[in-house]
Amino acid sequence: MLETSARLLRLLALFQAQRYWSGEELSERLEVTPRTLRRDVDRLRSLGYPVNSTSGAAGGYQLGSGATLPPLLLDDEEAVAVAVSLRTAASGTVTGIEEASVRALAKLQQVLPSRLRNRVTALQSFILPLANAGPTVDAETLSVIAGACRDYQKLAFGYHSRDGVASTRDVEPHRLVHTGRRWYLAAWDLGRNNWRTFRVDRIESRIATGQRFAPRQPPEGGYAAYVSRSVASAPYPHRARIILHVPLDTAAERVPPGAGVLKTIDEHTCELQMGASSLDHLCVYLALIGFEFEVREPPELVERLRGLAERFTRAVTGTQPA
Repeated sequence: MLETSARLLRLLALFQAQRYWSGEELSERLEVTPRTLRRDVDRLRSLGYPVNSTSGAAGGYQLGSGATLPPLLLDDEEAVAVAVSLRTAASGTVTGIEEASVRALAKLQQVLPSRLRNRVTALQSFILPLANAGPTVDAETLSVIAGACRDYQKLAFGYHSRDGVASTRDVEPHRLVHTGRRWYLAAWDLGRNNWRTFRVDRIESRIATGQRFAPRQPPEGGYAAYVSRSVASAPYPHRARIILHVPLDTAAERVPPGAGVLKTIDEHTCELQMGASSLDHLCVYLALIGFEFEVREPPELVERLRGLAERFTRAVTGTQPA
């Protein structure tokens, strides 16, 4: 009986780690026969876990959604991560979940072993989030998009661009990327037949899910790198390529992912690609970056910097323009 109970817990942990399993995969993982696996699945169903099954050579099992939430199995690291995440969610960029996050955290802390409770308390006591001044997104919107990414379901939604132009988009959603200030959706835009990045707070119409799609090969460097490139330069009318005379690790301490894309040149220098709404914004950013640099492009930025340098020189020397 003890062996059966332990096996049921392992089966439940597998279901909660992955949405769908073939019968053959589960039998191999648990080292049991298909008949024993079917009995174990029936036992989970009797305990209230809604396990769906399909028959045939390609048949398998999937943990579905039931009328009530069954118990979840968390290891030590997962429990600490959930507790800290719930605390952060109470003051984060997702609206409508603050009160629920506090209630869930209270329930979790009641059952945490003392060793884990001490770790969570220490983290919560010494991590102070800054007030969020950026755009927020609705929790339900994030849930719908994340579910569509997981299940490979197409999405249709209304969207307004950076300059306020409204459009309707049909996409294949692949990943949600959070930069720390904003949420972005990396998706294949069916109307434009290419990868696109969408700010989730600009998705304004009701989201409709559609038929399933086959997953695509990720864009170069992965989804996070693609969003970083898009956010740093793609939406802006002025784009620049600058050589920084510091190693990439040093530059990364001053250049966040949303501000620009860094690439290593050698152990002493790196390249920064970034964009801005005006040349003056680029000049100000470079003046404050604190590193020696060279502007490779565009030539308009070189001329603007040269003009500013002459003005600043006159300002400190007291000379007048010729």
